[in-house]
Amino acid sequence: MAALAPSLAEAARTASARAFVLLDGTLLPIDRIATNRPFYSGKHKKHGMNVQVLADPYGRLLWASPALPGAVHDLRAAREHGIVDTLTEAGIACWADKGYRGAGGTVRTPYWGRWDTLSAGQQAVNRSHAKSLALVEQAVATLKSWRLLRKLRCSTTRITALVQAVLTLHLASSTA
Repeated sequence: MAALAPSLAEAARTASARAFVLLDGTLLPIDRIATNRPFYSGKHKKHGMNVQVLADPYGRLLWASPALPGAVHDLRAAREHGIVDTLTEAGIACWADKGYRGAGGTVRTPYWGRWDTLSAGQQAVNRSHAKSLALVEQAVATLKSWRLLRKLRCSTTRITALVQAVLTLHLASSTA
């Protein structure tokens, strides 16, 4: 089932027909002990696996990345998977949150700084950006709606196959 999941290149071809794509990372919780430091996410204060998600402008799930340890930052994960380079080569605009600041290419992030120090125009851009990014949370919620992914209790080497299988099943059920 996992072998049928679309690759990043296939997702980019699908996304090229859209105005832009949305990118976000999520942590899938795992059952680990404290000695497994690479899997511990300091941001979420729990062990997990980092998965990057691409969604279309309507919040529909297009692609989910292979899982990396939870301690990996979203920008590093996006670069390791080649998401930034692939989207840039395809000329696809990508909206992402502040965690991807400095990604370059076609990745657009909100203005950085405290809200009261931003100009009125920058605040308006950030508000619009936040409204767009709310849609990628729908794609993340779609992925996490599968009970299997809410708390993983298997070997970390099998999680990528599980995520890819869930993606395949979701895409098959949404097109039928």
